[in-house]
Order: sequence, then C-alpha cells, then structure tokens
Amino acid sequence: MDLYIYAKSGHNQNLDRVRRASVVASILKEFNPILCTCDFRAGMYAKEYLDVKYTVSVDVITNLPHLMQRGDILIYDSDEVSEFTKEHMKEFCSQLYEFGVDIPKEIVDEKFFIKGDTKYEKMIFFSDDDYGKSLLNTLSSKIDIPLLMGYYFFMGYEKELKEYFNTMIDEEEYYDAIKSSKYLLTSSVNAALESLASGNNPVFFHRSDYRVDAIELIEKYNIPIIEEKSNFEEIVKEFEYIIASYPEIKKLEKVNIDAIKELISSKN
Repeated sequence: MDLYIYAKSGHNQNLDRVRRASVVASILKEFNPILCTCDFRAGMYAKEYLDVKYTVSVDVITNLPHLMQRGDILIYDSDEVSEFTKEHMKEFCSQLYEFGVDIPKEIVDEKFFIKGDTKYEKMIFFSDDDYGKSLLNTLSSKIDIPLLMGYYFFMGYEKELKEYFNTMIDEEEYYDAIKSSKYLLTSSVNAALESLASGNNPVFFHRSDYRVDAIELIEKYNIPIIEEKSNFEEIVKEFEYIIASYPEIKKLEKVNIDAIKELISSKN
C-alpha cells in the first residue's frame, strides 16, 4: 500500500499547507510518500526546496481515488472536506490522518530549531502570494526594511516593489531569511511559527483580504497581532512599536509523530 499526503494549494494562496506537509513527508520518507498538491508549481517547489521526492498534481481532494488504491494511507491538510467526504475517505483508506486533528499544524522543519546568526534585524514577508497586489496598493513611501519576495508574486512585481523597498530578498532564500531575521513581520502563520522555532520574534499581521489558516496558533503562542490598516506604512509603524518592547512569547516545541509512524510501519 502507498502513502499519500495531500496539501491544498494554489497560485492565489500561500504555501503554509505545502510546507507542513513536506515536513511530514520528510519524517515519513522511508515509506516513499507521494505529496499531492493542487498546483504543479507548488509540487515543484516542494521537490526543489523542501526535500520532497515524489509529487503529483490533483485538482481537488475528491479526485484522489483516481490515483490511490483502496487500502492506501492518506494524510491531508485541507478545508475542502465535508463530513460526508471524510466518511468516504475513512472507508476507502486503511489509515486516515488530518492536520489539525491527528497532526498538529505547528509542525515545522527541525532545521528551524537550530539557532543561526542574525543577518537581518527586521524583515517583512508579506506572503507567498499577492494576487490582488494588496501590498503595492497600500504603499506610498519608502520602507527601510528588507522584503522577502513571495513565491507566487507576479512576473515583474519585484520591479514595481523596488520603488518602495531598499532591499529585496529572493524567494529562493526563504529558509535562510526566516532563520536569520530577528524580527519578522508576516501574514503567514507557518512563517511566524518557523521564526518562533528559530528563536526569533515574529509579528503577525491579519490581512482582511485573506482567509487565514490556523490563526489560533498565533494566539496560542502569544505572537503579537496587527490588524489590517488603510496603508502598509501604518502596519510598519505598529510593527516598530511592538518590537521596541516585544512581549514574552511561548516557546515552540518540536512535534512528535512517532506514533503515526509506527502505525504506518505496521501496515507495510
């Protein structure tokens, strides 16, 4: 039987689910897991940067039975699943695991728990995507904080943003940039948790145009939150104010999924 890991993804949303799923794929690599994404580029990113060996694209989670065999194992991270679909999946799969239920969503790559040197005092990671150019549309003056580019930013978007940011960090440097930024301003829950794991100090800003996955984790770890404002400069001002007297935050511990690993092993 095969092991499939499904992560809802797409060019108009972030890679939080793909990054979480890739961590699990790495932990369970002895079972040759197949990472299923809804977007081909997300799968390519996972293979190139997240050490995932096998990927495949599927439009929606309900198309998985066309790939899988009855009795296969599925781990999934998605908000698409109704109770009816879940019951069908339980009947179809020999084992079924859900992120946020069986696997905590705060799972991050172990590499983030190794403290690195600080390269950036402050950094902004808006998101992996900015489909409506929300960042650009709320800028009116220069911001003297490096911006980590998003993987799904439009072609040519970097040129437009260079008018407002003195330093642009390529999306290919994501891992090193997150680890080496003392204070991170981001709308990505996963990036905030990775920053926390690295011993750094994230600040989360809540985009009004964005449906946030797992925002309860931001509150759980007492990560400061900035609500949407009319312009990005106001968000940056509040960011500066917060880091001037940064609050005490909870430590992120490594997530252990050995019990799931043992159960999967028993079926192979």
